[in-house]
Amino acid sequence: MLIRLTPGIDPHTHQYITTGVIDTKFGLPIATGQAEEAVDAVLRARNLELVGFHAHIGSQIFDLEAFRRAVDICLDFVGQAARRRGFEFREFSPGGGLGIPYLAEDPAPAVADYVDVICRAVQAKLTQWGLPRPRLIVEPGRSIVGPAGVAVYRVGAVKTIPGVRTYVAVDGGMADNIRPALYGARYEVIVANRAGELPTGPVTVVGKYCESGDILVRNIDLPPVEAGDLLALPVAGAYCLAMASNYNAALKPAVVLVSGGQARLIRRRETYEDLMALDVGE
Repeated sequence: MLIRLTPGIDPHTHQYITTGVIDTKFGLPIATGQAEEAVDAVLRARNLELVGFHAHIGSQIFDLEAFRRAVDICLDFVGQAARRRGFEFREFSPGGGLGIPYLAEDPAPAVADYVDVICRAVQAKLTQWGLPRPRLIVEPGRSIVGPAGVAVYRVGAVKTIPGVRTYVAVDGGMADNIRPALYGARYEVIVANRAGELPTGPVTVVGKYCESGDILVRNIDLPPVEAGDLLALPVAGAYCLAMASNYNAALKPAVVLVSGGQARLIRRRETYEDLMALDVGE
């Protein structure tokens, strides 16, 4: 088994996706001595085998220095614990959380730079403590599947309140992408059927659900939008369908795989029959 360590690192991401500070539900804090107690408990247990250690400090992280500090703290702990207790250190996972560019101005680090920081930090600490080289595991997750997905919505209505705001309502929303409502995630928007047109002013793209917080994108400059237009939100491959719900009996959308100019349906749209399939009659 791997013991999950909490290194006490703040990666400066949103507090809802920060998982490496001491005040979190995740992991066993190093600073409080609870991680050390866990090592002793596992080594005493006859039905458990301590293989290595895991940490995860958060998601959507742009600061590579935070990853280096987390590795340093975790492996200092491992080195000290291994000297005192003599266990074999075989696996280490510093987690994932590499940020990706949801917005054009996001300073997303290169994958190569992320890997370089992690590997250099691990190697330095292995040398310092005389530890054997473990199997190194990383969790690329969002950095792979996030950019691979595009969410496409159809505009249902446009509501302009003079001097206040223009709302563009679409046929989806918080049921298929909870991230904006949950922790203020931001996206770019493209009017897919008129992508070459220049923007003329800000609009707010909202979902169809009975919540004032059902807002997908606030104050984004778009060309004039009409009912029937298609709005594309890039970088929607992570934490959208995976967290989608049937809120207010919403039907989850279809998924289409596009590659080499060819499109193939890989997940059909839900039906009301699907929603009712689990209902038990008398």
